[in-house]
Amino acid sequence: MWAEGQSEGLQTLGIVVVLCSSLKLLHYLGLIDLSDDKIEDELEMTMVCHRPEGLEQLEAQTNFTKRELQVLYRGFKNECPSGVVNEETFKQIYAQFFPHGDASTYAHYLFHAFDTTQTGSVKFEDFVTALSILLRGTVHEKLRWTFNLYDINKDGYINKEEMMDIVKAIYDMMGKYTYPVLKEDTPRQHVDVFFQKMDKNKDGIVTLDEFLESCQEDDNIMRSLQLFQNVM
Repeated sequence: MWAEGQSEGLQTLGIVVVLCSSLKLLHYLGLIDLSDDKIEDELEMTMVCHRPEGLEQLEAQTNFTKRELQVLYRGFKNECPSGVVNEETFKQIYAQFFPHGDASTYAHYLFHAFDTTQTGSVKFEDFVTALSILLRGTVHEKLRWTFNLYDINKDGYINKEEMMDIVKAIYDMMGKYTYPVLKEDTPRQHVDVFFQKMDKNKDGIVTLDEFLESCQEDDNIMRSLQLFQNVM
């Protein structure tokens, strides 16, 4: 029998991993600590395939300052000289974050959550808009973004198989070295507990309203959202 305390502790896994992986991406780009960075007055632009929108427009659309956007673009451009990230590159980046597991499936889902226009590439604008929500957004904004990640087929609902796909991808990414005691059927048990809690009217799907209500009732989830507030 799966321990009740263990199931409660893992209920927030998906949301915490979304936030943690975003921080790992910032760390990979060298952007977490901005205190000692010397920033030029204007956004540095070199010959790239895609150039981002003006700073003023991005500043108005996100919760980042002009200075922060300059630093974000510098790191993004250094790692992605073409100005865009494709899915294969995204997977390679996440493989470095989680060397003891297989991050490819989770990176696939996360990439498509970043790629809101479904063009097959993530531009700088997509990158900073998502980070703005995850790091500086309201509780509702962060939860809506996470709901969209779980809603794989984008039909406006989360079914149990979609939640299972995401959770299984998270366990695969973490690897046996992170969770060595977990049994093979643990992801399914985790999903059964979490889905039952979220599916308020027991109709087999979780709506956005049900997702928002359930997450806001969970103290662990609310603490995890507040933990990553204003890390930049």
